[in-house]
Amino acid sequence: MATQEQCQVLDHKQVGPRYFKLTLKSHYISTNGEPGQFVNVRVDNGTEPLLRRPISLHRINKEHQTFELLYEVVGEGTTLLTKATIGSKVDVLGPLGSGFKLDPAKKIAILVGGGMGIAPLAALAEKLKTLGGRAVYALAGARDKSCLVCEDELASLANQSVVATDDGSQGRKGYVSDLLIDLLNNTVTQIHYPETAIYACGPKGMLKAVAEIAGQKKIACQLSLEEKMACGIGACLGCSVMTINGYKTVCKDGPVFDAKEISW
Repeated sequence: MATQEQCQVLDHKQVGPRYFKLTLKSHYISTNGEPGQFVNVRVDNGTEPLLRRPISLHRINKEHQTFELLYEVVGEGTTLLTKATIGSKVDVLGPLGSGFKLDPAKKIAILVGGGMGIAPLAALAEKLKTLGGRAVYALAGARDKSCLVCEDELASLANQSVVATDDGSQGRKGYVSDLLIDLLNNTVTQIHYPETAIYACGPKGMLKAVAEIAGQKKIACQLSLEEKMACGIGACLGCSVMTINGYKTVCKDGPVFDAKEISW
């Protein structure tokens, strides 16, 4: 169940040309939040912008009762959020949505992040590392070097990490889905597929490609969808997507779905 609370800002720093990391204090959200879930943030105390901003849980620290949000400045709301100062409080509603589901039988985890899709995968990698007994591969992709963010952080939590950029300015030139194909052809081979799970977050085109690869290889796959959200609780239906079971809301039924469920 989500709660609304004033969370104290413990840290707030710029980590890339348009990227910021915000660390907030909350016993409830750090205790109940799971990788893949998100919070809805009120970026200003005024009436503009009216709507909150949905942001994935990037890291969750139950011991210190904190959580981190990694966000990109894309408009008025996130520009206002950059002004939150250490020691101030931010109005947060969460945790919201349905996160990644972990199957104990899956001993190999492949994390695939495109652009800001890397944000929720750090919390997932951290949880997988804590559980132990799993090999974790992290694949990160972006348009160019300037759009890669916190890839080192994700790499530190994985057994192996590889980066690709569309223009080749960092890592391999190509798409992150190319990295996935290479990994499945050369390292995590067919004999391992039954014990493998893919977890992906990023743009729709990337997620579709990942879902197709997983389907062809018959590998379990969960996707965290990126859609524009308004209410964050499934009331406005603004983030509805078509599934094999009809329309579902990304904010309430997702954002994480089984890849087989999505109708592309």
